[in-house]
Amino acid sequence: MTATANTPASSPGRVLVTGGASGLGAAVVDAVLQAGGTPVVLDRDIRTVSAVKAYEVDVADRPAVEAAVREAAETLGGLDAVVTAAGIDRCGKLADVAADEWEKVIGVNLMGTVSVVRAALPYLTASHGRVVTVASTLGKRAVADATAYCASKFGVVGFSHALAAETGGQIGVTTMIPGGMKTRFFDDRTEQYKPQDDSRLNDPGNVAQAILFALRQPAGCEVREMLICHEEEGSWP
Repeated sequence: MTATANTPASSPGRVLVTGGASGLGAAVVDAVLQAGGTPVVLDRDIRTVSAVKAYEVDVADRPAVEAAVREAAETLGGLDAVVTAAGIDRCGKLADVAADEWEKVIGVNLMGTVSVVRAALPYLTASHGRVVTVASTLGKRAVADATAYCASKFGVVGFSHALAAETGGQIGVTTMIPGGMKTRFFDDRTEQYKPQDDSRLNDPGNVAQAILFALRQPAGCEVREMLICHEEEGSWP
């Protein structure tokens, strides 16, 4: 990324977005496009993606992630940023959630984040690029019946902070902490775990603009962490 001092970059550049086929990821793709950048999508279902290059991959599959990131970077001639928006949830009490389903949440939300960032690191280091990891307000505050999700998102926060400390001066790392959003994220939940009032859910486009803000900071300036939510968010503080 290139920018003069105190002047945000005019374009976010080449941005790899996981979970970019829907929800927050799709909103980030749109925001990057509108800002003159070049997004590329990693998602397990890319049937709805037509405007940008997309790779069908489960981020929990590390070898597949490594191959997809390498191919994307080589196709674009490098990477300027990565946004890890892919995420899943399995609600229920610990004793009621099957172990393989519980571990799948960790595999996608935490290990998927780590695998994508690790694979992209050489390209981001070369461009002095940026990583935006997507955590959650439930990475700051724990609630019942969400042990897998909370564990994964608390893990994303810790990973991101440690990565920022490890790579300071080489790449930028921002931990984005959104509250609930109006996406299809809640669709596969049972009724008891679905929001009963979506008026307190944020528009994912608002979060995407916050991510774009972090990506377009001038050289030498980093947004290390940002919490963004609806003004009546119930999961914060």
